[in-house]
Amino acid sequence: MTTTYGPLSIWAVIVAGGLATFAIRLSFIHLFGRVDEVPPWLERALVYVPAAVLAALVAPSFAPASATVSAVLTPELLGGLAAVLAAWYTEDVLWTVAAGMAGLHLARFLL
Repeated sequence: MTTTYGPLSIWAVIVAGGLATFAIRLSFIHLFGRVDEVPPWLERALVYVPAAVLAALVAPSFAPASATVSAVLTPELLGGLAAVLAAWYTEDVLWTVAAGMAGLHLARFLL
């Protein structure tokens, strides 16, 4: 992929993005360093942040581009459903990955 931006512009964007990411992370470290005690409601909410971020990263891969019924029955979605069910029942990462891969390959074979 080519672009009309020069190398200096591209490096400036990369450095600015890195500094912004560092500032966001540093702000939370600085904030929690100043707070003596984190409120219990915030601790309960922070527990769900990794799962929410992971879901936000993974869910678009399973969402069909069109809203038809046939578009919903994709091998990727069925494999993801198998992984979700395995995660729900076993709460084990290895079983979740194995069930997702098995579901994906089985759905590709059957569909």
